[in-house]
Amino acid sequence: MRTIELAYGRSVIPFEFDPQRFEVICGRQNLCPIGDSEIGKCLDRPIGTPPIEEIIKPGERVLIAVPDRTRSSGAGEICNLIIRRLIAAGVQPANIRIVFATGIHRPVRESEKAEILGDFIARRIVSQSHNARDLASLVRLGETTSGIPIELNRALVEYSRVITVSSVGFHYFAGFTGGRKMICPGLASKRTITETHRLAFDFDQRTRAEGVGPGQLEGNPVNKAFIEAASAAPPDFSVNSLVDSRGEIVDVYCGDWIASHRSACDRLRESNVVRLSEKRKSVIVSCGGFPFDINMIQAHKALVAAAQACLPGGSIVLIAECSEGLGRSDFAEWFSAESSRQMAELLSRKYQVNGQTAWSLLRIAEEFDVRIISSLPTATTEKMRLVSMQSLARAVAKLPEGPGYIMPFGSQFIPEPA
Repeated sequence: MRTIELAYGRSVIPFEFDPQRFEVICGRQNLCPIGDSEIGKCLDRPIGTPPIEEIIKPGERVLIAVPDRTRSSGAGEICNLIIRRLIAAGVQPANIRIVFATGIHRPVRESEKAEILGDFIARRIVSQSHNARDLASLVRLGETTSGIPIELNRALVEYSRVITVSSVGFHYFAGFTGGRKMICPGLASKRTITETHRLAFDFDQRTRAEGVGPGQLEGNPVNKAFIEAASAAPPDFSVNSLVDSRGEIVDVYCGDWIASHRSACDRLRESNVVRLSEKRKSVIVSCGGFPFDINMIQAHKALVAAAQACLPGGSIVLIAECSEGLGRSDFAEWFSAESSRQMAELLSRKYQVNGQTAWSLLRIAEEFDVRIISSLPTATTEKMRLVSMQSLARAVAKLPEGPGYIMPFGSQFIPEPA
């Protein structure tokens, strides 16, 4: 027997298993955390642009966009290094501002700023959350080729220079997180976010649009729209990190906002796409702990990955604390639909971003027997068609006989069956 610790929020659930029955899917383990020196070398040799010190002039005002609490990015360590370089280049601390690219997520709480930025930066640099619904803070900068209005945070055009800092991970319909997503949807209006996200859904066929999926950029209409929107106010310098399961930086790609992001995506695909010989009847998946399982909307990403490794009709055990509930107060309302097909009809009549996530979750719950270990009320999980379990042992006891998979970091890897 072998024991593995599966992350659950900020704690772990130990699981003793037979390695002859369960195979652990966790990709390559040769990525080691890097420190300030290695990150500094990356900043010295950016992709497609001069170093920061050659781009930004003394006296200029600099906006730095960073992710909110739903992303683990190493933003604090990176911002510390960048801000030191900015000050050395003649930028006054008072002329540096940090904006949390929250999209339509909730604002970053004061108590969370030090967690994201580190105490030193949080206390010395003014920071605020983007508000996608505050019309006064937004500016219209044209339309995409498909007619989507490009409405972005006004600070993007008011500041002399813009730097984005983000981590790159798999995204279930945008292909990858990070890069252009810091501008759109991160700093876009609710209308722009909704209209770009709509492209992930085929309203004629009532299903996922062609070209959309985790790890897919080429031919992905959502990715194309994000790039078009971000091009209206492109960042001068972009930093894209890869982080491990503990949130520590293992690699950095920086410079041109498109080229550096693409390089990071290619590296992640190389290390975190796991080829499987077959799909199996049972999959045990942990999101990877906090912040990957901060709420159900985020935890759903691990469920998407597990579904790719599970045989149709098989069983999935999802380990996701969801300390902040569902992620949206109106998320559960979508599950009043009788089926994913009916939910798709509702989406077609009145599209909402989180409705698409609900549709994706329900479709998986209909195809697989999904059991969840979480802090969510049983009534809530039942409404989502998930079976609430009090312990991992009980959930495993109900799994089908035969070989299965364990995915300890479901949000960070893509299984690709042969």
